[in-house]
Amino acid sequence: MSYADDVFIRMCKDVLENGTSTEGEAVRPHWEDGAAAYTIKRFGVVNRYDLSKEFPAQTLRKTPIKSATDELLWIWQKKSNNVHDFGQHIWDSWADETGSIGKAYGYQMSVKHQYKEGLFDQVDRVLYDLKNTPYSRRILTNIYVHQDLHEMHLYPCAYSMTFNVTKPKDGGKLVLNTILNQRSQDILAANAWNVAQYAVLTHMFAQVCDMQVGEFVHVIADAHIYDRHIPIVKELIARPTYAAPKFWLNPEIKDFYAFTKDDVALTDYQYGEPIGKIPVAI
Repeated sequence: MSYADDVFIRMCKDVLENGTSTEGEAVRPHWEDGAAAYTIKRFGVVNRYDLSKEFPAQTLRKTPIKSATDELLWIWQKKSNNVHDFGQHIWDSWADETGSIGKAYGYQMSVKHQYKEGLFDQVDRVLYDLKNTPYSRRILTNIYVHQDLHEMHLYPCAYSMTFNVTKPKDGGKLVLNTILNQRSQDILAANAWNVAQYAVLTHMFAQVCDMQVGEFVHVIADAHIYDRHIPIVKELIARPTYAAPKFWLNPEIKDFYAFTKDDVALTDYQYGEPIGKIPVAI
C-alpha cells in the first residue's frame, strides 16, 4: 500500500463514520439536475507526506500526473485565468464567453507587488526568497484576495502555500517543506489530484533552488464527501492497493518557467480500474 492510499482510506473512513451532514441546510452547490448537493464533512483535516520517502500517488485508481501538472503550471507558471490556455475542460463550468474565470487563481499569481527589492508577482517572490533568504518565515502565497472576490467566478479552494526551509543534520542540501491550505475540498474529485499537484510543485521549486524535498503538509478546513459520491468512495476504499510508484522529474530543468507536463512521470505504477465519470457539484 502506498502511504497516500493509507492516508486517503483513513480520511474517508473518518469522514463517513464521524462526519456531520449538511442535509437540509441551505447549501450553495447543486447538481446538474438542480438538486441540492449535500455533503458529509469533517473540519480541520491535516495530512502529512514525507516526499523524501515516496511520492504521494494513490494506487486505488490512477493519478493522472501529467494532467494534474498541466493545471498546476497553468496557474503557477502561465499565471492564466483563461481556460483557452489550458488543454482540459475542468474549469469550463466557471468560464465566461471569453474563457475567463475572472480574477481568480492564475490572475492573482500574475499581479505584481512592490517590495523593497523591487516588483515581484507572488511566484517570483517565492523563488527569489528561497534562493536569497531561505530561512525567512515569510515565504508564502495567498490568492484569497477579498477585494477581488466579487470578480472571481469561483472563490479559490486551494488558496495558500507556505514554504519553509530547514537544514539537514547530515549537512546535505537544504530541505524544502511546504504547506497547502485549502478552505474546502471535494475529497473524491480533488484529493488525489491536489496532493499530487502540490507535491510536484514542491519537487520543482526544490530542484530549481538546489534543495531537496522534505515534508508536504495538506491542511483542509472543510473536507467533504458529496452525497452522490458516497457509494463510489465506499467501493474505492475497499479496493486492493499497491506499492507507491517512483516519481521522475527532469533533472536537466533548472528554471521553473522551463518545466512542462512532460518533465514529470510516475514509473513502476500499478493502480486500480477507473471509477467512471464522477458527478461534479457546481
